[in-house]
Amino acid sequence: MPTKIEKDSLTGTETTGHEWDGIKELNNPLPKWWLYVFYVTIAWSAVYMLLYPSIPGITGYFGGILDTNQREKLDLRMAEADLYQADYRAALEQASAEEIEGNPDLLQFAIAGGRAAFSDNCTPCHALGGAGQAGGYPVLADDDWLWGGTLDAIQHTISYGVRHEPAQTRYSEMPAFGQLGILSREDVDAVTHYVLSLSGAEEGEATPEGEELYLSQCSACHGENGEGMSELGAPNLSDQVWLYGGDYASVNSQIWNPQHGVMPAFADRLDDNTIKMLAIYVHNLGGGQ
Repeated sequence: MPTKIEKDSLTGTETTGHEWDGIKELNNPLPKWWLYVFYVTIAWSAVYMLLYPSIPGITGYFGGILDTNQREKLDLRMAEADLYQADYRAALEQASAEEIEGNPDLLQFAIAGGRAAFSDNCTPCHALGGAGQAGGYPVLADDDWLWGGTLDAIQHTISYGVRHEPAQTRYSEMPAFGQLGILSREDVDAVTHYVLSLSGAEEGEATPEGEELYLSQCSACHGENGEGMSELGAPNLSDQVWLYGGDYASVNSQIWNPQHGVMPAFADRLDDNTIKMLAIYVHNLGGGQ
């Protein structure tokens, strides 16, 4: 049966016949301006479909009256850019990273390309400009390097990563001195105080016990004075630059059960020229050796 349409007694507006808990739905018309805008959008969509590529078909698509394809324009511009860069790319391929840094034009080109590649591949961990992030993502714009900051060292790290799959990857692991029972809780506490004292931290205390434990357990990698060893990826402990935090609790935790970061290898993701440009860009961020 058809719904009985009534008029609302308060407004005089017809209802839709729907009612919920005594509340009646009014049948108000849409605003004129809204309807006109709606009709214009329909008309514009029809005109757009005629002017530009739009309707797919079995063997292709309708190209539009204007015969304009932004994808083809982009491909053309990319081809022009590749042609313009061909000489630079060929020169990059033949030159070493050191030779590129000695050529102002090639250096500028490499830094621009490296910046773009860094934004696409490296910023999620190292942040824009190599600013680094908490949680084990090192700053690349200072002069503190775990595995060396020379062009060759940076290029090797980018190519093969850290603790990753390739045989050439950077690899080292600090023992879990506390968790494995190598040192007692008191020993770890004493070493923590001594390590902090190497950088002049307020929580540091260079006791004879801490020094003896440090020299017997830690100095082989970190050096007698905490200067670090890039060949092993052992960080400098005397410069107040910390990867996992420099407060007492963080250092103590790292000695007891250390964290070990992983960096992917990019040799199988990026071509040699891109890796070379990345190395040059990182080296020129301000902290290259």
